[in-house]
Amino acid sequence: MSLCLNTQLSTRYNLTVASAGKSIAMANSVRVAAAQMTSVNNLAVNFATCSRLVKEAASAGAKLLCFPENFSFVGDLQGESLKIAETLDGPIMKGYCSLARESNIWLSLGGFQEKGSDDAHLRNTHVLIDDNGNIWSTYSKMHLFDVDVPGGAVYKESSFTEAGKDIVVADSPCGRLGLTVCYDLRFPELYQQLRFNHDAQVLLVPAAFTTVTGQAHWEILLRARAIETQCYVIAAAQAGKHNEKRESYGDTLIIDPWGTIVGRLSDRSSTGITVADIDFSLIDSVRAKMPVSKHRKPAVFWNQHP
Repeated sequence: MSLCLNTQLSTRYNLTVASAGKSIAMANSVRVAAAQMTSVNNLAVNFATCSRLVKEAASAGAKLLCFPENFSFVGDLQGESLKIAETLDGPIMKGYCSLARESNIWLSLGGFQEKGSDDAHLRNTHVLIDDNGNIWSTYSKMHLFDVDVPGGAVYKESSFTEAGKDIVVADSPCGRLGLTVCYDLRFPELYQQLRFNHDAQVLLVPAAFTTVTGQAHWEILLRARAIETQCYVIAAAQAGKHNEKRESYGDTLIIDPWGTIVGRLSDRSSTGITVADIDFSLIDSVRAKMPVSKHRKPAVFWNQHP
């Protein structure tokens, strides 16, 4: 199978736009789906789960299915993720490209363990695949999770992960997509850039939130990002106990530009999908009636008023 990386880099904005010069037709609304799963340290088991969910989403009429961070692998032991990390033209990603092509569906694969610049590091890469099975766009996670979780574990993602530097938007049949990953959610300036500087309509937030931080902040942060940017937010989540040491909060959500939850699994810890329609007229209506893009102060204003 051939692999096509359709990207155009703008050094001025440190921005990657995926469109390949093609015109993408969009209907007034389009159906999308977000997955929830409990990945383990077995590539084949996770692939089988994803394959089932792809078929379920395609049968429901979804044009895009979003998977959570670490969809293909969650290690039990320190260093396992580095050992299985691959380039984007490796057999793991080729398998997921085949899933997209066979079911004629776009896939958002958040948090793939892409091989880094040396053996001690990987990239936490959000991969967008089109319905022909080609890699349409990629984004490497900018904000790395180096956190001592209150009442929980200590994490040091930067010890084995290279931080990304590029803001990434991608045109698709489901709108103009802004790509992010998990901990990025806590940094609203990235989402402000995606919406107000790069015209995103739908923000993708694949994640594997801890149970402590998820219970406290997951929903409120996602709804805040939707409200302040007037975008749809699709947040696919890892859920439940991956191994003896790691557990994820779950609660996969799809949120509209008014901050209303329009898609949610009934069980926060189950494996499955939620489906909702992206209504482009609602995006336009919300933005027209509350024109925050016109009312925002430009960067020069803040520079003049420290």
